Amino acid sequence: MKRSARAAVLGSVVVAGLMVLGTPVGAQQQNGAIYAQCPGDTNGDGIPEFPGIDTNHDGIGDKWATCMHLAGGDGFVTMADGKPLYTFGFSDVTGLLPSQVVNGNGVRPGGLAAATYPAPTIELNEGQEFYLSLTNVGMIMRPDLFDQHSVHFHGFPQAASVFDGVPESSATVNMGATFTYYYNIVDGLAGTYMYHCHVEATEHIQMGMVGNLYIHPRQNGTTINGFDKFVYNDGDGSTGYDVEYPIQLGSLDANFHEQHFAIMPLPFAAMDDKHPTINGRGYPDTVSPTPIYTDAGFGNLPSQPLSSRITATAGQRVLLRLSNLAVTRFYTIGSTIPMQVVGQSAKLLRGPDPDGTGPEVAKNLYYKTNSLTIGGGESYDVILDTAGVAPGTYLLYTTNLNYLSNDREDFGGMMTEITIS
Repeated sequence: MKRSARAAVLGSVVVAGLMVLGTPVGAQQQNGAIYAQCPGDTNGDGIPEFPGIDTNHDGIGDKWATCMHLAGGDGFVTMADGKPLYTFGFSDVTGLLPSQVVNGNGVRPGGLAAATYPAPTIELNEGQEFYLSLTNVGMIMRPDLFDQHSVHFHGFPQAASVFDGVPESSATVNMGATFTYYYNIVDGLAGTYMYHCHVEATEHIQMGMVGNLYIHPRQNGTTINGFDKFVYNDGDGSTGYDVEYPIQLGSLDANFHEQHFAIMPLPFAAMDDKHPTINGRGYPDTVSPTPIYTDAGFGNLPSQPLSSRITATAGQRVLLRLSNLAVTRFYTIGSTIPMQVVGQSAKLLRGPDPDGTGPEVAKNLYYKTNSLTIGGGESYDVILDTAGVAPGTYLLYTTNLNYLSNDREDFGGMMTEITIS
């Protein structure tokens, strides 16, 4: 659809029950539908006026809790060959008042047409309680759709099924509504996860509703063998690192996205991803340090905010949090610097404790490799040890050579650079 025709359609649609002719119907109705639950927050912007949960009602937070507010909607992204693609996705609206969540506040955009690929990174800590509010702002480009959305922490052992995001057993969010998920990050949950919408999962994941998610161990902050940051509570410092990078593999089928935007039957059986990505971009866009902006007809919005360029000083240990949320492909990722695998699917690679005296006597099952095959929904924690590595530029790339391309454009795709200085 041409932009002029699309603009004519958008001039008269109702989105999420909150927009008529492009104008909010009123703060009172929006406040009724958009409510981010957050302990210590008194004005509804999702940011507590005092930190934590006030359990004894003295106005001081005495239990550690943080909050985040996401909007679920649609937008556009730009592939490395310059092709714009229609997408679904999440955007971060934390800090916006309920009346601003749809359209923004004039400085920050709201959730309307602001979907990002991947979704905003969620970074948590053991011992923390996390409140995640999701507002479904609707599909401004597809006014015929009334899709629900959810957030599913993939691989996370959710104690209450209502918060798991799977439609058959938990809550999903209607257009114009908000639901707040609660996560208790108890000890033993450190590692790399991922999150995605689980409503019509194949479609919504293909359309871009995916994001990086990881949890830091309680051991962080203590010094073991010269490190104070660790992948897991290892007890011996063997998973210590200096710098970390989330690296999420994915891929998009341009034809599927184009048929979606044209309101045509969706070719699920013919799905063929020809735009491989790392953190939502193909090479060389993967190494750009700045967000990629895409004009979706509502202003030039940051559609792909996350760079995949990896930088370190020689001698540092670099943690790569690898995950794959492609729905059609297994990908093999290779590195020209050997990778030490210390965790898989948010589990420390360590054998059982033989005598019950503690984790430090259990056998580490770490291994070194130059390539890993990662299926959809899998994650790995790998460490690049740059001790003895000469300064220069190295590569992290798929060894599936046909995916080192941006559709018909060669020398791109699933690749990024590792710069050692």
